[in-house]
Amino acid sequence: MTTIQRICLAFLCLALPVPSVMAATLAPDPLLEGLSAQAPALNRKVLNHAIDAMRCAINNGAVPAQRLAVIDFSKPSSERRLWIFDLTKKRLLLHDLVAHGQQSGDNFATRFSNNEGSHQSSIGLFRTQESYTGKHGYSLRMDGLEPGFNDLARQRAIVIHPADYVNPAWIKTQGRIGRSQGCPAVRPEVARMVVDSLKGGQFMFSYYPDKRWLKGSAFINCKPGLVAGIVSAKEG
Repeated sequence: MTTIQRICLAFLCLALPVPSVMAATLAPDPLLEGLSAQAPALNRKVLNHAIDAMRCAINNGAVPAQRLAVIDFSKPSSERRLWIFDLTKKRLLLHDLVAHGQQSGDNFATRFSNNEGSHQSSIGLFRTQESYTGKHGYSLRMDGLEPGFNDLARQRAIVIHPADYVNPAWIKTQGRIGRSQGCPAVRPEVARMVVDSLKGGQFMFSYYPDKRWLKGSAFINCKPGLVAGIVSAKEG
């Protein structure tokens, strides 16, 4: 092949249309783009994991939700690490503080558990359920969807509830906010809004770069057969 022929071939390749499969791969995700624009402080990779896990659940039988909460436990408790999104309007509803369990760590949570009595937080995809008024006030129950990681959440009474110790003033004196017994507790000032926004079958995704979970999660890695069985058992 001559030099001129090589140059012509190169220009021809540049002019060829992108195959449809490749174009689909390169196409931006409207939901990811929309939510990411609303929450620039939320790590895009974390948000992408949350959306992928939620979609996996929906594509395998879960009823679609209107809202999604994301907790990034790789951030310290002294930073706002809870985001609540309106999925329909692609709008951020809340960005605020959230507590982790006493035995998960000090300012940084580094240990997570699914065991009753561990006083540690759990990670993975949750489905929020009914609101109720209990010893902590107006609270929200939820079911963990990930076997071995958070599926004992209801048995452990892991709920969203208001707590006085989720207080920015503590950061100045303690270097962190207070800690729970494993619940994602929130400030009393926003608790009602959080519960009302998330009750009735929304999704909550709690993230930490735990290698075992990232490798074994049926939702992040989207294992249809396993996810369909989990969803059927929880929502059937």
